[in-house]
Amino acid sequence: MTDPPYLGEQEWAIGKERGAGMNQDTELDTFKREIDLRPFAISLGYAIDRRESWRGSTVLRNGGDKIVVKRNGNGHFVFFSVRDDSDHGTIIDFLQRRRNLSLGAVRQFLRPWIGRLGMPPWFAKLEPTSPDRMRVESEYRRMSNVLRHPYLEHARRLPAGLLSSPRFAGRVRMDRRGNAVFPHFDCAGLCGYEIKNQGFTGFAAGGTKGLWFSHTGPSDRRLVLAESAIDALSHAVLFPEVEDRTRYASLGGKPNAEQPGLIQSTIAKLPERAEIVAAFDADEVGRILVNVVRSAVASVVGKTGKQLIFLVHLPSQDGEDWNQVLQRAAAPDPGKGPAKHRMAIARHGASGQTSDQTRMAK
Repeated sequence: MTDPPYLGEQEWAIGKERGAGMNQDTELDTFKREIDLRPFAISLGYAIDRRESWRGSTVLRNGGDKIVVKRNGNGHFVFFSVRDDSDHGTIIDFLQRRRNLSLGAVRQFLRPWIGRLGMPPWFAKLEPTSPDRMRVESEYRRMSNVLRHPYLEHARRLPAGLLSSPRFAGRVRMDRRGNAVFPHFDCAGLCGYEIKNQGFTGFAAGGTKGLWFSHTGPSDRRLVLAESAIDALSHAVLFPEVEDRTRYASLGGKPNAEQPGLIQSTIAKLPERAEIVAAFDADEVGRILVNVVRSAVASVVGKTGKQLIFLVHLPSQDGEDWNQVLQRAAAPDPGKGPAKHRMAIARHGASGQTSDQTRMAK
């Protein structure tokens, strides 16, 4: 066996430098992975916007600065600014940009945060997010919240005040092209969004369908499920409820493999003796969706023992959806005067019939 070759001083110095570099890289990775960016941002003066935060994403504000914190596929806490496309990255980028620190100064700043205990209990765990979902949310967060939308008002005949109501405020956005955008959520948070405009229907590139939701309330006793968000909004207009105890959801068309499970989890959150209304289109796809919801209700009843009421509410004219019903109801009629005087429609009036009612109990 021969002795190992002798390392001269220069080679030894290079090896030592490489080892130090590897240790430094490990430290940087530890900062990105182990320091939760949310309490760290709070320590710099940021506050959580709970209304705009949801599962998998936390929104924080500090003056005019608004950021979204998530966790990427590597397990790093990452952020992006809602107002500046170039402002994004890990905790390293966050600190360097806001404190104008060198990398060495950043290391010194962050070292006391490693292993820190006693984090606030309201921080839910952030699960890793795929690059596609990250892009979807980044695009969506930069869209404008709208309380009125010309296409929805003029082409779809949805009343001007609907989007500003407590039930629907913030559930529709507008992209830079003026399209109406409806966010979809799954068990991990925002997963995609429907895009609607005159003669155009699309979906977020890289996104997947979940469910679109209205806001919910603690006294809700009914869930209306529709094919599209516009149909759900139309149903709310056609069949108003004085007590406002109905929440709404939509699937965005024929269901994918994940949506039946999402429907089940949504139904499971309802109280005893709540109503689940399958308010789909009067066509083949609509009837498929009715059976999907019927099965979901039966599954929840079997697992929880709850008593639930299942209703089917389809437009009376074959082939119609609820927005088409709304448009007919809102159209001017020379013999009956302006449409605004004819918008009150009974819950089971001529424009729609309850075709099935089933009480489900274990």
